Amino acid sequence: MISIIMGSQSDLDTVQEAINVLKEFKAKFELKILSAHRTPKELAAYIETASKKSTKVFICAAGGAAALAGVVAAHTTLPVIGIPIETSSLKGIDSLLSTVQMPGGIPVASMSIGKAGAKNAALFALEILGIKNKLISAQLINYKRQMAEKIKKTKIKL
Repeated sequence: MISIIMGSQSDLDTVQEAINVLKEFKAKFELKILSAHRTPKELAAYIETASKKSTKVFICAAGGAAALAGVVAAHTTLPVIGIPIETSSLKGIDSLLSTVQMPGGIPVASMSIGKAGAKNAALFALEILGIKNKLISAQLINYKRQMAEKIKKTKIKL
């Protein structure tokens, strides 16, 4: 299962892209709102519980200081994927730098800022699960094949 954690409700518009992909693949996931800064004890408790249950990958979406993915990674040895949320003040550069600048020993896979990053986070999580799950692996192969076919069929309009 994939656990998606958002720092706040306002992140849902971006995270919806990841949800759409996971639904398309019929992947099991759960969605939580937990803040690294406002609910740190609850976040730590959730990570510990999720890690002991069926969660295999965490996807974390946060903006601004964007400590969420790093805090999750500090509490688990499971893969953590960060989605930097676009912010109004710095267009998400702050979120990206907060997500990607992790100290050695606390790895976080950081995607691009915003909706494309959310979509890629879901696909990357599926690729991780696809290492052991042949059905997911086959679905991903088909997904990429369909993307290629769509490009090949595209007609240039002048």
